[in-house]
Amino acid sequence: MRVMVFGKATNDTEAGVMPSPQMWEEMERYMDELVKAGIVLTGEGLYPSSNGVRIRCSGPERIVLDGPFAETKELIAGYSIWQVKSMEEAVAWAKRCPMTEGSELEIRPILTYSAEDVSEIVSQAK
Repeated sequence: MRVMVFGKATNDTEAGVMPSPQMWEEMERYMDELVKAGIVLTGEGLYPSSNGVRIRCSGPERIVLDGPFAETKELIAGYSIWQVKSMEEAVAWAKRCPMTEGSELEIRPILTYSAEDVSEIVSQAK
């Protein structure tokens, strides 16, 4: 199964504060382990929300909201996509991740639809 692992934003990530050299080294070792185990498929960090926008739907209207966004608990600082055997395996790997106080990870299974699945969903909706 594939999962997406979200690294939640903190006040530091939103302020653009970079991790300490020691934290970079720990994260590099951890990512190397994930790669060697064939777990991580891709992963990247994101700029703070001050560099982003949100598009909100209000009926036919699309409203563009410029960052920064107030609630850091709702923001993503980075992500990676993993190939694991189960959610339990993903959790076990995530628990090994070097983290700073107050940081949080979220793991979500990736839902993949085939062209046939989409056709069936559309036909059922009619």
